[in-house]
Amino acid sequence: MQFFVSIIIFILLAIFYVRFVEEKAVFYPSKFLEATPRMAGLDFEDIYFKTQDGLTLNGWFIKFSSTAPTVIFFHGNAGNISHRIEKISLLRNVRVNIFLIDYRGYGNSQGRPSEKGVYEDAAAAYDYLLTRNDIDLHKLMAYGESLGGAVAIDLATRRNLSGLIVDSSFTNAADMAKMVVPAIPGFLIRTKMDSLSKVGKINIPKLFIHSKEDEIVPFVYGRRLFEAAVEPKQFLETRGDHNGGYYQSREKFLEGITNFLKTNRLL
Repeated sequence: MQFFVSIIIFILLAIFYVRFVEEKAVFYPSKFLEATPRMAGLDFEDIYFKTQDGLTLNGWFIKFSSTAPTVIFFHGNAGNISHRIEKISLLRNVRVNIFLIDYRGYGNSQGRPSEKGVYEDAAAAYDYLLTRNDIDLHKLMAYGESLGGAVAIDLATRRNLSGLIVDSSFTNAADMAKMVVPAIPGFLIRTKMDSLSKVGKINIPKLFIHSKEDEIVPFVYGRRLFEAAVEPKQFLETRGDHNGGYYQSREKFLEGITNFLKTNRLL
């Protein structure tokens, strides 16, 4: 009897440990905004909008023109929107409007992040854009980097988008967990972020970007997402590390996105 009690206690402790590690590893928000787009020479609107569950979220809208595509930018799991200004400055060269948002619990956004919550945040950002009369609502796109790729893919299954860009993202949370802590059984992971099962249902034009030198999200995960996706789709192989590859492959990055937009008549 004592043996079985010990086993149960061990299992409960293991579950508690996995839950604790998972919560800290999946979302790593920062509340302090270190900079604004204006510091990079970009005019912007400081936007506050509501989610369906009543939270107020913050985002920056950087406008290029009323006829340009509008990209909703979903960042990775750490930091906040102020840590993406360099990437946004580069992306602006593609001549798109950019709506960069902070998930709940990040930056000036209320609440606490969760998988369900960030999906709701993405939908709220999209719905906010529908209230604007100064952009082309037929050219709304999603761009997701790393964890944001899972957010963008989920949004593409729930809202009408004209295009989807998935940058340095993964197949699902279980695959990432196995890579980081191989001993953790997949069934203990509550976070799913199962992009692999969703991406095949998305029929809009899709661009997948990944570097073979990515040290955080393996290149093979990006390829699996691409292979699971249906046409139309494109794959852009870059070089450089996970967080800086876009700059290390600056010309290829910009050319690839521009060609994707032009091929699909979004630019």
